[in-house]
Amino acid sequence: MSGYEVPEPILNSPFDEPSEYWHIVEGEEPTRRPGRRPAMYFYRDPKAKPETEAGRVVGTAIELTLVNRIRAQVKKWRQEGYPGVTRTTLELLHWWRREGRAQRLFFAQLDAAETIIFLTEARADYRQGFEIPQEEVSEEKRKHGFTGFRRYACKMATGTGKTTVMGMLAAWSILNKVNDRSDARFSDVVLIVCPNVTIKNRLRELDPEAGEASLYRTRDLVPSHLMPLLTQGRVLVTNWHVFEPQSIQTGGVGARVNKAGVEVRTKETITISSKTTTARGTRYLTLDDFERQVAAGLLTVLEEQRDKDGTLKKVTVESRRYVESDTALVNRILGREVGGKQNILVMNDEAHHAYRIVRAETSEEEDDLFGEDEEAEDFFKEATVWIDGLDRIHKLRGINVCLDLSATPYFLGRVGQDTNRPFPWVVSDFGLIDAIESGLVKIPQLAVRDTTGKEIPGYFNIWHWILPHLTPAERGGKKANPKPEAILKYAHHPIAMLGALWEREREDWMRDRDDPRPPVFILVCKNTQIAKVLYEWLAEAKAPTGIPPAKIEGFRNTDRQHTIRVDSKVVHESDSGEAKSDEVRWMRFTLDTVGKTAWPTDRMGRPIYPEGFKELADKLGRPDHPPGRDVRCVVSVGMLTEGWDCNTVTHIIGLRPFMSQLLCEQVVGRGLRRASYDVGPDGKLTEEVAKVFGVPFEVIPFKANPQGQPQPRVKRYHVHAIPAKAQFEIKFPRVEGYTQAIRNKVTVDWATVPPLVLEPGRIPPEVEVKGLHVNNKGRLSLSGPGRIDEVTLKEFREKRRMQELVFDLGRTLAREYVAQKRCTIPTHRLFPQLAGIIESYLDKKVEARPPADKKDLFLAPYYGWVVERLLEAIRPDTSQGEAPEVPRYEATRGPGSTADVDFWTSREVREVSKSHLNYVVADTKQWEQSAAYYLDRHDAVEAFVKNAGLGFAIPYLHNGQMHDYVPDFVVRLKTEPPTYLILETKGYDPLEDVKRAAAERWVAAVNADGTYGKWRYAVVKKVADIPILFDSNFGNLLP
Repeated sequence: MSGYEVPEPILNSPFDEPSEYWHIVEGEEPTRRPGRRPAMYFYRDPKAKPETEAGRVVGTAIELTLVNRIRAQVKKWRQEGYPGVTRTTLELLHWWRREGRAQRLFFAQLDAAETIIFLTEARADYRQGFEIPQEEVSEEKRKHGFTGFRRYACKMATGTGKTTVMGMLAAWSILNKVNDRSDARFSDVVLIVCPNVTIKNRLRELDPEAGEASLYRTRDLVPSHLMPLLTQGRVLVTNWHVFEPQSIQTGGVGARVNKAGVEVRTKETITISSKTTTARGTRYLTLDDFERQVAAGLLTVLEEQRDKDGTLKKVTVESRRYVESDTALVNRILGREVGGKQNILVMNDEAHHAYRIVRAETSEEEDDLFGEDEEAEDFFKEATVWIDGLDRIHKLRGINVCLDLSATPYFLGRVGQDTNRPFPWVVSDFGLIDAIESGLVKIPQLAVRDTTGKEIPGYFNIWHWILPHLTPAERGGKKANPKPEAILKYAHHPIAMLGALWEREREDWMRDRDDPRPPVFILVCKNTQIAKVLYEWLAEAKAPTGIPPAKIEGFRNTDRQHTIRVDSKVVHESDSGEAKSDEVRWMRFTLDTVGKTAWPTDRMGRPIYPEGFKELADKLGRPDHPPGRDVRCVVSVGMLTEGWDCNTVTHIIGLRPFMSQLLCEQVVGRGLRRASYDVGPDGKLTEEVAKVFGVPFEVIPFKANPQGQPQPRVKRYHVHAIPAKAQFEIKFPRVEGYTQAIRNKVTVDWATVPPLVLEPGRIPPEVEVKGLHVNNKGRLSLSGPGRIDEVTLKEFREKRRMQELVFDLGRTLAREYVAQKRCTIPTHRLFPQLAGIIESYLDKKVEARPPADKKDLFLAPYYGWVVERLLEAIRPDTSQGEAPEVPRYEATRGPGSTADVDFWTSREVREVSKSHLNYVVADTKQWEQSAAYYLDRHDAVEAFVKNAGLGFAIPYLHNGQMHDYVPDFVVRLKTEPPTYLILETKGYDPLEDVKRAAAERWVAAVNADGTYGKWRYAVVKKVADIPILFDSNFGNLLP
């Protein structure tokens, strides 16, 4: 516990300019400094290697010099009465700041709006000494008449009121233009572009035609006598999807090439693959799809690349399509009511989506922002379509100025040296730390210390904490995603911790609050497979093998839907408002109404439904109330839709990798909106918190090279399956364990059962969390302001009894045996035997080292380890003549295959002929290369694969833990039917006998099952013995 704990994170009133801030230096006592925190950002080099071990994180704090200069001048200009502004602007400025407002505007809102007004209207002498960089178009676009347009960006933390700022600036621009049509500084047409229909629908309140129901009146932004003038302007709200040029279709779906509209020619390189897709900037087509598009006239081949066998690998093509003209597109977007008006004011809501991405051909090993996540390509398409649409509007109508509003106006991927830097046209900054110190948002409490003693606690970044614990088989090879059940096995501890706190908080809310809404718990997952397993575990009480039931009763779906699962596909489909199914549309309405108990009403008390909701509810036969009313837990893939305005989120867990500060802030941002804006006696907002595990909001997640010099680039090789060599594909079963035939009685040889130690240094049962504050190095500070809360398993343990554990484990084990078709022992005879064995095991073989407790066995992975050890230890009564055991295969993933191999390596490689893969990877300098030579040449070998990145592993138990034995080669022999050989070529191994026994058990079980053919296992001490092995053992098996 730090001696520098500071209890007061909120220093300032949200309505006044910040007058104090916390200055935190690592290892020193925090100090309250007068004034406003200087604007800065923490930069990490995207090329720097991540710190894989928990250690110091060193970054670079870079001042936003332009913002600080503008901020100083704006303050002076404000204090001196806004010199240079029009009478209309002055009236609005005084209206927004007048005494006695029923709804005072936050300083963050005033600051952003006044900064834009300052840059437009302030007297010239105030605007001396700084120049705002502008974005330039590419040379190719310049040739076609496109030019850059002026952009100003306002950085505003989530929850600080960007929508109100848009209303302030729309009113300012329109009213000034109406009062002086000749003043080109202003526009009476405002185009607001947003990322999805959720935000679009909410921003309808910015339409002046809504009158008293518009934001201008509900937020008191415009005096009533100016509203008639305001309605002379136009505020258009759209989502970026409308910027994509529409295809002109005149000949029906079956037409070969429709030549109506404008021809667009695009030169690109296409990779011929086993699947038609687009990933990480590269387009893939199957050979059939490629030939079909060439025959239809959609592609013209310019150049072909073939391998030595003549197989087509890559093609450079020119594609043609016919789309609406730029004029037609702009007219469609702006509509008839705007006519031919020019000089448009554009506002980009969530503007981090709108910038120019360098779409040069990228390496397939590129480690961009998203890694291999499902939303990567959607992001890059969105950014491109969004900015291209604005370019077309500027070319034909002229963009007066483009205002970007975002909590994270950063460049992300594929922008060269600017990656992870803010837009250079950022002119104002009211970031998350400023918002916390002004009380405008909830304080996100993150893990700062736990029982492991490591500098970076495990639950701070759950994904990176889990991965080293997984076996190779659980990771599923270098290309495949980790096994969902394995992720849940280790995530159970943090979920149980926060789940128990959520249950307590729900009880407190029900007892102490008039608000009937429940607190909301969010789990953000890497992919749909993990989300599905988690959802079924929480909502439907479907516990995977070796994992106990969740037992968070508030999340169970019974007569009401308390937990929902939101896949990224649902979000992306419904973002445009054109969902492909009624269920997707309904899920979008459900997600958008989480935390809402009733619809808003009109003056007559009638509910105001979102567009299309009532018709859909009637069609599906569902109630008219908000469908998200009863939702308490959201299991999502990705970060949930932007603009999601639920303000009752109290707990967040991230179960995915986070490759940037942007993603961290966006996920944490889903829990930042306050539930109450009541001001305390001191004029400040009261403290609200959201507890966050697994979202590593650490401003600098990389440390610099201490020498300051770039490391030499090591040559890397891309190892992957070759579609043209599919005849060499090898498939293998994924074996998790084994099933046995038990008919009468079970027993245990206790001398062979290893002990189980509950080690708090490995899996933390206690975590300290505190509010987000960073020190001078960009790291989360333990000694920063705000209380330190301890999150433990106390609430969880209080509801558990050891006899309940014996019963749960007995039921799980009995279910394991009874579910096996070969087990014939009745449950009533089996369960008492199991209960006795379990009690003896818990008493004799389990040690809990404080602060761990034996009740922690209710949680995975401990629960699963007990089940595994007992399943390994329990044996059938051999006097009854048992049948041979058979494998237990994975339930979620199918068999593994060489077709799944796809990774990069810096190890030495060799090309081979009889392999589905292009290379054999060497783990030693000569051993595997020599073995591959013999295998590739021997007549008995039909196909083989080096077991690298394949995900093939044999489970075995050693020192009380499950391990994976990864043999060297898998060989398919030319027998009829085929025989598969697991070949080990290594020298001395102290665990050779253990691994051999495990392999032979695997082979015997798989052969007994018979589903995957005939398998054998062999070890050679010398590589030169491989031909002898094949000649002496398999020669007689060949046809």
